[in-house]
Amino acid sequence: MNADLPIDFAALLAKSPNPYVLIDRDLTIVWMNDAYLAATGRRREDILGQGMFQAFPSDPASESHRSLESSFSRVLRTGEVDELALIRYDIANPSGEMDTRFWSATHTPVHDDAGTVRYILQHTVDVTELHGLRRLRDEAGVFERAGAIQARNLDLAEERDRFRAYFEQAPGFVAVLAGSRHVFLMANAAYHRLVGGREIIGKSVLDALPEVADQGFVGILDKVRAERKTYLGERAEVLLRTEGSEELSSRFLNFAYQPIMGNGQVEAILVQGHDVTEEVAAEEAQKLLINELNHRVKNTLAIVQGLAAQSFRKLENGNEALHAFDARLKALAAAHSLLTERNWEPAQLADTVRSAVEATVGTDISRFTLSGPDMTLTPQTGVSLAMVLHELSTNAIKYGALSVDDGQVTVDWTTEAEQDACVLTIDWRESGGPRVAQPTRRGFGTRLIERGLSAEGENKVTLDFHPDGLQCHFVMRIEGRSR
Repeated sequence: MNADLPIDFAALLAKSPNPYVLIDRDLTIVWMNDAYLAATGRRREDILGQGMFQAFPSDPASESHRSLESSFSRVLRTGEVDELALIRYDIANPSGEMDTRFWSATHTPVHDDAGTVRYILQHTVDVTELHGLRRLRDEAGVFERAGAIQARNLDLAEERDRFRAYFEQAPGFVAVLAGSRHVFLMANAAYHRLVGGREIIGKSVLDALPEVADQGFVGILDKVRAERKTYLGERAEVLLRTEGSEELSSRFLNFAYQPIMGNGQVEAILVQGHDVTEEVAAEEAQKLLINELNHRVKNTLAIVQGLAAQSFRKLENGNEALHAFDARLKALAAAHSLLTERNWEPAQLADTVRSAVEATVGTDISRFTLSGPDMTLTPQTGVSLAMVLHELSTNAIKYGALSVDDGQVTVDWTTEAEQDACVLTIDWRESGGPRVAQPTRRGFGTRLIERGLSAEGENKVTLDFHPDGLQCHFVMRIEGRSR
């Protein structure tokens, strides 16, 4: 046979005894051969240019309609051949009545030069008569098994499609690496974005992402595979090549390498994580701002301290007043330092109490009993509470329990959650000190204790100058806080 002889494949299909029909991406019939017209009992002019479901109507909710439509969708989505081993699809006969018909169909994609599915070629065979013989073949169960297999295949295909959809839409990056060379089997959209949109499927990590080799990540994957243990990376810095460029950019990642076991061996490694580069950058910027704020606060306090020293020097008993004022400034500075260490985030109640007391009494902190459940305080509440505790501690040193060797101080607190708020109750109780008498005048320290927390919610302060020792009871209702 002459190999150069031109062959008209359209003519060959037109003369084929097998039924063929060609539909476009919109499922519109654009061509069919005579065998197809004979099998369906239709005329060319009646169905040419019509949609497949217009030419052969069916209930959209029926299994027949859904099976055929799903098969077409899979071909358009995957670009691969799809088969329907057995499908019941009733069609109208020439008299307009619906005939029960069974078919076996193969749907083959026809691609254009760009690789896009442009048409679907359907090869369909009427197997109604064969299906009618199923009663004679009950023992063999050919049709039942074929139907069951097709149903299982359809379920598996739908489950696979759902899994792929979930995988692609995962908020973090996900990939699956197989074998000792860590070849990419799967990677979702977030992972592709992370690596600059590079083609990585089917390639090893070393080939797909050569820049990570010298950064130790391939070695970590080898260790996970050898030891069969999950590896967790937290804010790990990775240098990755950006899309369309050879330059490396720094990214910070939280990720996990999870071994996937099969038959007692590591078959693959699941990579999953989140890009936290922006979060790390924001925290670094916040630290810079907080350090600058702390520096300026300390400078301001130093200036105030200098102004106070000049002002009090000219007053009678100025040294004593300056000492008290200076102590209050140091207490305020200590409260700011505690917040700076925590980047001005909410501070823990127990830390605030201990820090404020210890900054004032020093080693005499051993004479304190501190107890109560922990909770978080806003920065403003923490500073206010520290100032109040400083005044109470100073008073205990000068006049109260800490002015003698055997005196003790108990500070305990309770919290009670309310709707959209937390009620904090703190009790300060001194014992073992000199007998206490009601003061004849109220000084600045007393006023600060009573009003120092007034800016924080609904507060109530009670000072009891009990003969056995000063007692202070205050209740703070802090909106929007809970234990």
